[in-house]
Amino acid sequence: MKRLSLLSAIALSVFVSSCKDNAASKVNPDNVVVAAERDSQEIVYPAIEFNETEHDFGEIVNGTPVSTVFTYTNVGRAPLVVTDIKSTCGCTVPQNWSKDPLAPGATAQFTVNFNGKGANKVTKSITLTTNTEAGREAVKISAFIKPDGNATATPQLSPSVIQ
Repeated sequence: MKRLSLLSAIALSVFVSSCKDNAASKVNPDNVVVAAERDSQEIVYPAIEFNETEHDFGEIVNGTPVSTVFTYTNVGRAPLVVTDIKSTCGCTVPQNWSKDPLAPGATAQFTVNFNGKGANKVTKSITLTTNTEAGREAVKISAFIKPDGNATATPQLSPSVIQ
C-alpha cells in the first residue's frame, strides 16, 4: 500500500512538472501582443435613457386594465439592441417593442399593459435585456388599487356550517 502511494506521488509530480514546461513553450508571443492591444482598446457601449423610469397610474378600481408607453433614447455611441423585455408577473405585459438596433440619438418605445388586479399599493418591475454595459435596465409601474364597490363579496362560511 505504501509503495502504491509513493508511486502515485512520484507519477503526479512528474506529470505536473512536465506540463509547466510544455505550456510556456507553446505560447506564441505574437498572440500575446495582439491580445494586449485588443484589451487596451476602449469598449464602446450604447446607453439608454428613459422619458420616465417609474409610472404611477394613481388610484384605480380593482380589475381596471391600464397601460402606459415608455419612451427611451440611445444616448450612447453604439447601436442599442433590446433583446427582451419581461415583467415580474403575468399581470403586467410589455409589448410593441423592436429588436432592431437603435442608432445613437434615436428614440423608440414599448407599451406596458397592467390588468389592474390587486389590493392597496402595487408596484411591478419591467426588465429590459440590452447590450448596454450593465446588460439589464429596469422601469417600474405602480398603482393604488381600490376595491370594486360593485363586486359582490364572497360569502364566508362559519366553522359551524363547515362541520
